Amino acid sequence: MQAVTLRFRTDDLVRLGVVPDGLFEKFEEIELLETLRLDAGSRLELLRLRRRGPLRSAAEIERDARRIRSLYGLSRFEVVDVRPRSRDYVILARQRNPERLRQWLALAGGGISPAAPFRLTAEETVASFHGEEAALRRVLRRLDREEFPYRLVRASARPTVPEREDGGLTPLQARALARAWALGYYAIPRRTTLNRLARSSGRSAVGLGKLLRRAEGHLVARWLASHGEGDEPGDGEPAGPAARDR
Repeated sequence: MQAVTLRFRTDDLVRLGVVPDGLFEKFEEIELLETLRLDAGSRLELLRLRRRGPLRSAAEIERDARRIRSLYGLSRFEVVDVRPRSRDYVILARQRNPERLRQWLALAGGGISPAAPFRLTAEETVASFHGEEAALRRVLRRLDREEFPYRLVRASARPTVPEREDGGLTPLQARALARAWALGYYAIPRRTTLNRLARSSGRSAVGLGKLLRRAEGHLVARWLASHGEGDEPGDGEPAGPAARDR
């Protein structure tokens, strides 16, 4: 597995059709949190958008969803979270891929996918990808032949994370926990619900709840094991009902 980080001029991506024209008139920064589905025709993404000026409420945006989809060329648009303090929205969006991007994806043959860091401003875009080294090299050679301007920021080997057999987190569990944390599921008070989280991950609420509980159970078991198997609260004395309720 290989990872590369590239730097583009955002205007070039606007001309390509990857970034909607006029997007940065209303937004300061966009971060790709996760690509949930990527194929030749379209991409389904979880995005964080930092707005210029005050935020609109989720209800206001939902009422205006049809116009927003038309304005930015989206076939799906859903507000997952609103963060007034940082002036951020977290949205789920599906966008059609322009022809040039379809060609690059076909060349990669499904061997690459976007990764963090992946941030866009009006001036520049820092985009990271990981995947098979051969697929990444094919795409970079095509960019060079087409003289599409970019700068290679970093390239490094990144080994594939295997499924764990020791009771630890699997990659699927780790991704689910990371997304839940990023979207405020574990915040106090919670900033999102299990149903919203499930919609953003393409899973049912029941299935996602089980996945998160299994992951949480692994973490608790590992913590208890690392702190001694029979540890009790207090100075070595058994905890009575009152102590357990504190």
